[in-house]
Amino acid sequence: MLNQEDEEDKTSTKKKLLSNEDFVSFDDWDFDVKEETNKVNIYVPPKKNGSTLISSLNILKDYGNGFRKLKGQKIMIQTSESEYTPSVLCKMSTEEILRLGGQKFIQSTEHSVDHPFSSSLVSLSEEDYRNVALVECFLASAEKIGEKLFNRATKLLNECDKLSFKTGNPTERLVYYFSRALRERVDRATGKGKDYTKGSGIYEMPDLQDALRSINTCTIAVQDMPLCQVVKFAGIQAIVENVGNVKKIHIIDLEIKMGVQWTILMQALATHQQNSENTLEHLKIIALLGVQSRTNVEETGKRLMNFAKSFDFPFSFKIVTVEDFLDLKREDLDIDPEEAIAVYSQYFLANMLTQQDRLDFLMGFIKAMNPRIMIVAEVEANHNSPVFVNSFIDALFYHGAFFDLLEDCMKNNESTRSAMESEFMWHGIRNIIAVEGKERTVRHVTIDLWREYFKRFGMEEMKMSDSSLYQAKMAMEKFSGGNSFTLEMKGNFLAIGWKGTPLNLLSAWKFRKRSALHEPVIYSSQIDNFTVTSRLVFTSPYNIDK
Repeated sequence: MLNQEDEEDKTSTKKKLLSNEDFVSFDDWDFDVKEETNKVNIYVPPKKNGSTLISSLNILKDYGNGFRKLKGQKIMIQTSESEYTPSVLCKMSTEEILRLGGQKFIQSTEHSVDHPFSSSLVSLSEEDYRNVALVECFLASAEKIGEKLFNRATKLLNECDKLSFKTGNPTERLVYYFSRALRERVDRATGKGKDYTKGSGIYEMPDLQDALRSINTCTIAVQDMPLCQVVKFAGIQAIVENVGNVKKIHIIDLEIKMGVQWTILMQALATHQQNSENTLEHLKIIALLGVQSRTNVEETGKRLMNFAKSFDFPFSFKIVTVEDFLDLKREDLDIDPEEAIAVYSQYFLANMLTQQDRLDFLMGFIKAMNPRIMIVAEVEANHNSPVFVNSFIDALFYHGAFFDLLEDCMKNNESTRSAMESEFMWHGIRNIIAVEGKERTVRHVTIDLWREYFKRFGMEEMKMSDSSLYQAKMAMEKFSGGNSFTLEMKGNFLAIGWKGTPLNLLSAWKFRKRSALHEPVIYSSQIDNFTVTSRLVFTSPYNIDK
């Protein structure tokens, strides 16, 4: 227990941290500073339209006043001292720190005379207080980059570097990687002459797709993170429900990785067939590859073949490689008219958004095969805004939840967690924050945008069954941190989140029969727009020119 004198000392220390003599000292940096006792605010002259909030960071208010949750509920970030009182010395999640830091930043940009967070922050632990201050400074640097005030942004990033570390707590690690990405963005914008292409030194990172497909790293992800397992078990359950009673099943896997889900399918079909009138004669899996390494997939095929042989399961595996999806032909896939076809796409379609003509062709190709079901798993986030700061804020909150997830799920395996962050997470952060144009390949969009896109191909939603939800829950309960994972039905689909923040979404689709009245026109369209037969013109969310 802390005695009263110790408590007073801690309170005094935190109050000193609130002063402009400590963590964030903007006075010496040629900013317009509004000084107040025990408060630090960056003074921003009012906009001509009268707004006192930097318009480019309006999105912060969305996160502060109603951060999107799986249940559609709002998390209210109160802005008065009486309404928001954090528990004394209660450790906050990274998301809570980001929201509180965001609210503090909004208060500073609005140059409010009364700062309601000052006394509220005193009740935080010292670590959480430092993290909130770090986030506030970090958001200020992003604002300056958005305004192209690169010298000021660099000075703020220098301050962030003093309190962010690759081996620190989740917030410190998050800011560490985002700060690196922001510095690269500044260097690119100012033309400092650094070469950021592959092999250039500090920014050299392994190709994301190659890394994700490597056996070792995928094994780590499957063993230590339940996200992949939830998708696999729930997705396979949906496939069994739609093709489990036929004699011949044809699975098309878009860029297969380890193929763990197909061992699950074989076992599920073997059990299901015991109560089915039809006996399964053959399960065929086609691994459709683009740029993926064929060697790893061949190893996957061998493991699946050996697994099937271990209990005499009728199975075949084939790899189909195409350098350009426009060259894909129906005969490449050995389609048998007696087969029931299912398509499985796990974190693949978003990678095609920068090649929309290829994506359009592939979706039309899949439609022509008339599959009974198509399973789609994608990141449930919007990292594709043409406005830098919008993508920045969305990516910050998304990755903040993910860093928290890794902290809890891999607390007994620091080396694995560090590898996940320095390889996978860093690559995504850098690609979203530092680069633009066709070089930017990470362009996640939400299910709402996918839904509009899929309508062009006559795709209809299929509700995930209670059995799929049950399989997802069973898979999740096996992992540490399971209580912090959230499963919710978002309409017909299954949203998978961390402490309420949506991370992934699993959906099932079918293709309606061809209709001259409703069938959308499918063609190689411009990146910016597409048109359907109703003559309604949509603005495509997949704009890569910015």
